[in-house]
Amino acid sequence: MKRVIHVAVGVVVDGRGRVLIALRSEQTHQGGLWEFPGGKCEPDEPVEHALARELFEEVGITVLHQYPFCLIRHDYGDKEVLLDVRKVDAFSGVAVGKEGQPIRWADTSALEPSQFPAANRSIIRRLQLPHSIVITGAAESEEDFFDRFMRLLDTAPAMIQLRAPELDATAFLARATRCLQLCRRCGVRLVLNTEPALGNHLRADGLHVNSQALLSLDHRPVADDRLFGASCHTLEELQHAEMLGADFAFLSPVQETTSHPGRSALGWQTFQSLASAVSVPVFGLGGLTSDDVGVAQRHGAAGIAAISAWWPMPLGR
Repeated sequence: MKRVIHVAVGVVVDGRGRVLIALRSEQTHQGGLWEFPGGKCEPDEPVEHALARELFEEVGITVLHQYPFCLIRHDYGDKEVLLDVRKVDAFSGVAVGKEGQPIRWADTSALEPSQFPAANRSIIRRLQLPHSIVITGAAESEEDFFDRFMRLLDTAPAMIQLRAPELDATAFLARATRCLQLCRRCGVRLVLNTEPALGNHLRADGLHVNSQALLSLDHRPVADDRLFGASCHTLEELQHAEMLGADFAFLSPVQETTSHPGRSALGWQTFQSLASAVSVPVFGLGGLTSDDVGVAQRHGAAGIAAISAWWPMPLGR
């Protein structure tokens, strides 16, 4: 049976929002790559104790507050690693490489996954995800849609998902092409909610599939340099998204919505239970607004996604 190494990993954040990274020795496994500091848990040692111990021994800081960030399992072939990642948002002391290793504080946007061990790359993807994802909704016409889209861009969202199930492939492609041009000018990431074949026709920042399309897939439908997201409602769907290597998932509905009046809401406790069962970053969806980001994160969410919070329903609908 392949051995599993349980590792406590710290995403240590300073007052400027930068994260602490350290360079692995050339003589170690995956040497010469940057990593998030941490180390192996001793037998029966609680992960929070292991992380505090390792951070003090490696970089000389005392952890004052930490909380779970994500779990990542990675198979290197000769061994399997379970990264128990915790975020450290309060500490005392000045970070130094106590073992002679180079360390630095880095902006999350500047982290380059290829410079890290494979198991660390999922941490980077999660760090670079926004706290909220805006989903486009209905419009009375194309002119009305782009009036709304331009007003949305004025609010400087970090990421927009283009969703338009009412359009055929030709119309969706035309709308997506124009949206992508506008987003590129504003530095906003655009994810397309569509069939993989159509989504891959454009080099948008990512692809998002609904739950039905998700379950029909047997491999990741986009390259690793683009995001892949999926809409989920059950644990089975979340696990399938995880198996495919999804970068994030939507789990809904957290609360009752007017758009799906017959569907029972999960509630935050059930949401937390389902989201904690997978290593995929999960966004809450359904009846949420920007005011819910904090409560979502306290229940294990990466953030929230929403339509109506940022895209009011057209008059007459």
